[in-house]
Amino acid sequence: MLTEGMPRVLAGDSQLHRAVRWVHVTELLNPADFLEGGELVLTTGMPYPEDPSQLRDYVDQLADVGAAGLIVELGHRYRKVPEELVAACRARDVLLVELARGVRFIDVTQIVHALILDAQGALLRRGRDVQDIFTALTLRGASPEELVHTTAELTGAPVVLEDLTHRVLMCELLGRPYEPVVSAWARRSRAAPTLERLAPSGPEGWLIAPVQGHHGLWGRLVLLDSRLNSEPDPEHVLVLERAAVALTMARLAGPAWWERRAHRSVLRDLYERRFRSPADARARAEALGLPAFGHRLFAVVIRHTRHGGEGEQLDERIAKALAQTGVRALVGETAPGRIGVLIALAQASAWQPVAERIGRLVREELGEEAVVAVGPGVTDLSGIARSWLEAEQTAEAITPASAERWFYVPADVELPELLGVLREDTRLQRYAERQLTRLIEHDDRNSGDLLPALRAYLTAAGNKSVAAKLAGMSRQAYYQRLHTIERLLGCDLESGLQRTSLHVAVLVLDARGTTAPGP
Repeated sequence: MLTEGMPRVLAGDSQLHRAVRWVHVTELLNPADFLEGGELVLTTGMPYPEDPSQLRDYVDQLADVGAAGLIVELGHRYRKVPEELVAACRARDVLLVELARGVRFIDVTQIVHALILDAQGALLRRGRDVQDIFTALTLRGASPEELVHTTAELTGAPVVLEDLTHRVLMCELLGRPYEPVVSAWARRSRAAPTLERLAPSGPEGWLIAPVQGHHGLWGRLVLLDSRLNSEPDPEHVLVLERAAVALTMARLAGPAWWERRAHRSVLRDLYERRFRSPADARARAEALGLPAFGHRLFAVVIRHTRHGGEGEQLDERIAKALAQTGVRALVGETAPGRIGVLIALAQASAWQPVAERIGRLVREELGEEAVVAVGPGVTDLSGIARSWLEAEQTAEAITPASAERWFYVPADVELPELLGVLREDTRLQRYAERQLTRLIEHDDRNSGDLLPALRAYLTAAGNKSVAAKLAGMSRQAYYQRLHTIERLLGCDLESGLQRTSLHVAVLVLDARGTTAPGP
């Protein structure tokens, strides 16, 4: 309809994106008493005041009340929109449109109001659907990750859940890279203050909803809509409100280690190299509070044999203990029986005291049921997967019951520990079988003690006198055992190479904890 009036924008073209809540026709110079904000005001030209300053007051009223814009139809009072009115609208950035031809305002209001009411009805129906979605998620105890993911899917925009210290605990970026979205997050987030209710905030126009906890405000749910300086999408507001309520109910439902969940997720992504680039990995880690640039990074693996919820409680205590000493770290249960710790230390800081502190705490909690292993330090997150792998292999090699130190490093893994890690390798099993089967079969048939005699000889590094004492035999009886061993195995025990081969076979046998070698 308005196109028939040949509309032309005279001022406030930056406001063309504004949503129109209603259309109001008035010829009064004091329309603010009849407006609530969001109205598009139509007029054929208010009476031209004797004092042009009244036109400025008129525009000030429209701007202060938040009117969506002003449309002036020429021909009835004005042949041209007064310059004072144009200047006032430009000064207050109020949308001003002139209609060169007459238009039936009654038709305009009917059509626009019908469209608005239809849109409101559709929004109400959509609101019921969104409410049903989040109610169903709440009733079945959906995880916070699922709630954040659903919010992003419903809005089609990236969503971030942060705590009050501006750490990104969870985020759903819908396939976007992390680096441009969460880079320098803490600084950008502090520039967007928390308002009393859901509303756009900050220089980037984020739509922010507060999330409550047991003791008041806990954090914020942030929708990163790309439409900067525009009115928020009503459906986005609706979804974010419902999501914030669902997250609040999840927080109040019981103890929820959301920070540990976030740490666990990032640790697994780093170990499994899921980030698409080093910049992405660094941005995500820093958004969670770990300084990845200009620091030395150490991967720590804690292997324990406790079952149930002990691991989750222990990782929480480790995180608190490190925080009390000012150590920045990510701590989380990465797998059943595994707790991962990623430590960031200043270049000049010693890592051993931190590792010992972790080891002491683990020993106090789990006693001989755990081992702490530390991987080599790296200066970039791109190398942390290798450090993590070495720490994991070290933790796997050391038997918790035999752990005597507060922590272990890869250099502490010697041949027995290495063979213990590889004990399930069928190639080693077949090797041990070829080397020792005749000996063990002889012992089984004759209730003999040749295998213990060989083990004592190898332990004594070929010193027969020492080996006889270890075996608890006379030297003459022990020498006869060695002669029988050489005859059965067809070997020369004086040969260093053959003695080493047998020693490896015995270690494989001992590592498997079996009475006879074999697959």
